[in-house]
Amino acid sequence: MAAPGKVAAFRLPPLPTIGEIIKLFRLKALKQLSQNFLLDLRLTDKIVKQAGELKNAHVCEVGPGPGGITRSILSAGVEQLLLIEKDARFIPGLQMLSEAAPGKVRIVHGDILTYKMEKAFPKHLIKSWEDEPPDIHIIGNLPFSVSTPLIIKWLENVSKRDGPFFYGRTQMTLTFQKEVGERLTANPGSNQRSRLSVMAQHLCTVENCFVIPGQAFVPKPEVDVAVVHFTPLVQPKIQQPFELVEKVVQSAFQFRRKYCFRGIEFSDMRNLQSLHHGLPTLPHV
Repeated sequence: MAAPGKVAAFRLPPLPTIGEIIKLFRLKALKQLSQNFLLDLRLTDKIVKQAGELKNAHVCEVGPGPGGITRSILSAGVEQLLLIEKDARFIPGLQMLSEAAPGKVRIVHGDILTYKMEKAFPKHLIKSWEDEPPDIHIIGNLPFSVSTPLIIKWLENVSKRDGPFFYGRTQMTLTFQKEVGERLTANPGSNQRSRLSVMAQHLCTVENCFVIPGQAFVPKPEVDVAVVHFTPLVQPKIQQPFELVEKVVQSAFQFRRKYCFRGIEFSDMRNLQSLHHGLPTLPHV
C-alpha cells in the first residue's frame, strides 16, 4: 500500500514480451515501409528517458508498432498516451496494452502526416509560447521513409505555431538514421552541415542524445539509429516565413558542398536580400 499522501506508481501487469507479441499476431517488419522493431526494453526505456519528466504528462507516440516504446512510456507514469499507428496489423497488440492500462491509452488508426494534432490534447494544457514547454511530448521510432518529410512538416508547424505546437513549445524525441541525426545537429562549418541543420536549428534546440546500433533492431537495418531531442525556441533565429527560409536554404545546398556558393548565386536575389538580416550564419553553412 502507498504511504499516506502518496500516489502509487503505475505498473503494467505481466504481459507477453514484445517478441511474443510479434509471434502471437504474426507480425513482420515490412521492408518497403522501412519498419524495424526495437525489442530491448532497456533501450526503449533509455529513449523515453531522453524526453524528460513524463510523470502525469500527455504523450503522443508516432508509429508504436508492436509497442516496445509504448510500454516504456506507460511505465514512466504518463497521464494519457495517444498512439497513432498507420499499419492495421499492429492495432490488436496495442489494444492489449490499452486494456492493461485502463483509461490511459487512446489508439488512432491513421497517418501522422494527415492527423490533426490541434485536437489531440485537452485545451487546458495550452501554454503561452514564451512560457516553459507544455506537459506534452511527441515520441517515436520513425520508419526511415517518413522521418525526414515528417520533421520538415513539424518544423513548419513550429514556425506557424500550429499542429502539435498549437499547445506551446511541445518537445519531441524521435529516431532517425544516424547520418540524418548528424545532419540535424551539425554545427556551422561542419562537413555534415545541410538544409536539415539550418531548418531545424533556426527553430529548435536540437540534441543528438545517443546512437542505437543497428543490430539492436529486428530486422537489422543497414545503418545505426540516432535518438534526437527537439525543443522549439522562443524566438526563431531567422525572422522570416518558413517557406522563404526553406526556399533559400534549399537553393544554397543544391550543389555539392564545395560549390555551395553557386546555389546562393543562382537563387532568387530578392529572396536573399529579404533574408539578409535574418540569416547571419549563411556564409558558414
